[in-house]
Amino acid sequence: MIKSENLRDVALAALDEIKAIDVRVLDVRPLTDITDFMIIASGRSNRQVRALADEVVAEATRRGVRPLGVEGFDQGIWVLVDLGDVVVHVMQPATRDFYQLERLWDDTAVGSGGLRDPVGDPRADRAALAGPRGAQG
Repeated sequence: MIKSENLRDVALAALDEIKAIDVRVLDVRPLTDITDFMIIASGRSNRQVRALADEVVAEATRRGVRPLGVEGFDQGIWVLVDLGDVVVHVMQPATRDFYQLERLWDDTAVGSGGLRDPVGDPRADRAALAGPRGAQG
């Protein structure tokens, strides 16, 4: 079984290969048991967002990690790739700016260990916690 740090690096290399922009890695281990790392990246178009997600899936699969799920691929606006210990969000910039996932989880980047509560924050949306399915409806 591949370690979560190695899987994170595999996903990052895949994103780099297809020229993802504004890549951010969040270590969420202190906050949740669902996953160890969240990677948030942007693509400039539907086609690039899909290509980035597809490359992450392909590279993980080559390393023996089968994705638990891929959501939002057909639309290419926000694709979530669930690799278990690593969850990759690939979004178009406007969608990323609207949902601001980094803002919900950004305390992990500075090590303060708290999860931002989106309730009462007009720029946050509960649907952001649900991934692409929440963004659609």
